[in-house]
Amino acid sequence: MSNSTQGTDGVTEQDIANYLANTPGFFERHAELLASIQLSHPHGQRAVSLQERQAEMLRDKIKGLEHKIIEMIRNGQENVAIADRLHRWTCQLMLTANASALPQVLLDELRHQFLIPQSGLRLWGADEAYAELPFAQAVGDDVKSFAASLTQPYCGINSGFEAAQWLGEPAGVMSLALVPLNHGTPANTFGMLVLGSPDPTRYTADMGTEFLARIGEIASASLSRLLPVS
Repeated sequence: MSNSTQGTDGVTEQDIANYLANTPGFFERHAELLASIQLSHPHGQRAVSLQERQAEMLRDKIKGLEHKIIEMIRNGQENVAIADRLHRWTCQLMLTANASALPQVLLDELRHQFLIPQSGLRLWGADEAYAELPFAQAVGDDVKSFAASLTQPYCGINSGFEAAQWLGEPAGVMSLALVPLNHGTPANTFGMLVLGSPDPTRYTADMGTEFLARIGEIASASLSRLLPVS
């Protein structure tokens, strides 16, 4: 429907709007009109002047901008906090001189820094010196194939993944993230990190995985110390 309502003289509202838009001096020459124009209030039945209506629109716009700024500041603060946690976690990995203790330090610090309820990992192809340690225990071929097929971390409901059994209390895990460990490409996958939560919404299929991918890259670089020297 057009808003160009036609008046008795054949002049439409659009004609008037165009004239006012192209004649900036009109209200300077007829300043009294600004004081006499009355508009309906958006939140009531009373009428307000054009100046008051414009002032209220400006206040609403300022409030909207303030809310956006507050949200930006909050997001910035959260990003800084996450970066600090990632930094502390990475430093702990670098400070761990005993290679055999590295997987447990990695998992403990990951849970502590990022408030992750449960975590576990397995490496296949680890050096024989670590064969008896928990992280080097055998895994099924399906797990290896699945890990090698991941181009990004998997997040979703725990639907009976074998990797969930690497956690301390797998029965209480409702959602999980599976992060492949590799040397840059899926073809070079040598392990997998699993993060579990009793909250079914903690890890969902539609969540972003960039941060988890970064976790996987750092973990892979650190845990490569446990692989045989080629």
